Amino acid sequence: MSILETHEISYRYNSRQERPSVKEVSISIGEGRRTAILGANGAGKSTLFYHFNGVFKPQSGEVLYRGVPLDYSKDALRELRSEVCVVVQNPDEQIFSSTVEEDVAFGPLNLGLSRDEVEERITDALDMVGMTAFRSRPSTQLSYGQRKRVSLAGALAVNPKVMILDEPTAGLDPQMSQEVMELIDQLCFTGTSVIVSTHDVDLAYAWADDVDVLRLGRLVYSGMPEGFFRDPVQTAFAGLCRPHSFSLNSYMMQIRGQDEIPYPKTNSQLLARMMSGSVEPGVVRIVPVAEGSVPSKADGQTSGAYGFAAKKAMRDSEINPDYVFDAVEMCMIDAVKGIDTVLYCDASIAEPVAERVRSLGTYGISPKVIL
Repeated sequence: MSILETHEISYRYNSRQERPSVKEVSISIGEGRRTAILGANGAGKSTLFYHFNGVFKPQSGEVLYRGVPLDYSKDALRELRSEVCVVVQNPDEQIFSSTVEEDVAFGPLNLGLSRDEVEERITDALDMVGMTAFRSRPSTQLSYGQRKRVSLAGALAVNPKVMILDEPTAGLDPQMSQEVMELIDQLCFTGTSVIVSTHDVDLAYAWADDVDVLRLGRLVYSGMPEGFFRDPVQTAFAGLCRPHSFSLNSYMMQIRGQDEIPYPKTNSQLLARMMSGSVEPGVVRIVPVAEGSVPSKADGQTSGAYGFAAKKAMRDSEINPDYVFDAVEMCMIDAVKGIDTVLYCDASIAEPVAERVRSLGTYGISPKVIL
């Protein structure tokens, strides 16, 4: 089921443009799906994003939300933007309040929420992005990465149904990039439809359920990621390159004389294909952590923490997990190598995380999952 659709939309910023920024673009965004919009600089990704929440109105064609064409009246757009949030690449284009707290409060206040509800949303959003300690800090005193987190918190505070992020990891260091993607992943687990534009094909390939590829304002591909990257000419024509895991799997299977399918997207999946039948897989014990609970220490075993509640509970309990960043993937890699691990995980997403671990069986190694 589609939550957002565009039907043959075209848009030109001014009459002096040699070509439209987007031209006759028709895409469908599945509800609850992870969608990546790919393309080189100038492909039209940002312009397309601004059509999703009504900032731009197409000069031809139409945009639909939940099957209904957008209404561009002031009241209708306010309602739309309470459900469809865009986080732009440059946080300075989104942060305009004097303090962090005021900026995050802007969206909830515009929804007419009570002050108590607004306070709760500010607290939750800042906690999610690790900016609680900066709540009263002037926005001008934040680093680029901190401002990026605040702009994301402002969108999270609205509790959107659709989150749209333009180059969310651009300009961030590797650990902060991983934190942002983990946050996005949790939104997906809880039912939010997430759309991301990125130049990072490795990130997009590992993360996305669907990709839409733009070239010079036109849609050149829409579908599963492996369908696009399977064609090297098509990939190069769009100004992109093939993901590392895709290429390595292709070369390895050619050497072995085996089918490339199923295509591994992550390091754990690729490792499972390479080591299939050569090792006894490890056990991943998933410990659900509810908000406010106190987890017990995993004595003698490698451990990881995944999720807002799990990480906070472990900090409060002064338990230091071995894996704080990309913990699910790291525990899966250990399982492929035959190492047992304990994964502390938010109770609300424990089952989908367990399914992700079990999915390694598709690639030849099936770790035992205890939940």
